[in-house]
Amino acid sequence: MLNPLAGPDHEVATWFHAHLTRAFVSVLRAFTEFGSSEWIGVVLFSLVLFFVWKRLWPSLVTLIVAVPGGMLLNELVKVLVHRHRPFVDGPFVDWSGYSFASGHTIGATLLYGQLALFILPMMKGRRWRTLTVSSAALLVVLVGFSRVALGAHFLTDVLAAIFFGTIWLTFCLIAGKPMRRSVVLTPDAPLISQPVLVRVEETGPPVQSFLS
Repeated sequence: MLNPLAGPDHEVATWFHAHLTRAFVSVLRAFTEFGSSEWIGVVLFSLVLFFVWKRLWPSLVTLIVAVPGGMLLNELVKVLVHRHRPFVDGPFVDWSGYSFASGHTIGATLLYGQLALFILPMMKGRRWRTLTVSSAALLVVLVGFSRVALGAHFLTDVLAAIFFGTIWLTFCLIAGKPMRRSVVLTPDAPLISQPVLVRVEETGPPVQSFLS
């Protein structure tokens, strides 16, 4: 698939590639690890154990569909678009695979975006909400920047990954609403994940139950 922004993409990639130094690459590699499959796998495994321990089944399903599901769809996009990387070989980098869209960036968008969605309902102050969203966005930007600067992806690869990840999280958020509504919190049971039917009647004289 042709890249309509190939000119600006190559200019940005070439500029960073020409200014790479060992110290700069070391910093960039530290940033890019926040979107690596290994790091995302560790975080996901920890969250899965936590949700299973707390029996938070809707959150568990949402996490699995949002993060691994979105990353698998991105692999399909890579094959369909079939775009090669800016630089396959270089003094500090050696990349393989397709470029569009950035796997590290979409992984970071999905993981930190979904974590922010989990945390936001617990944040009561506006300052804490802003800090949560800003922290997630900063991590995504750092990962995306590192991928462009290292020559692993074009700028449009990173922007597309952020866009696709945001769209997928929005879809998961909307699609998961019915499942979250089926969760009922009670004083005796911290979490009931099965659908519960509650009959609501108009106010009237008390009726004696046949069980009483």
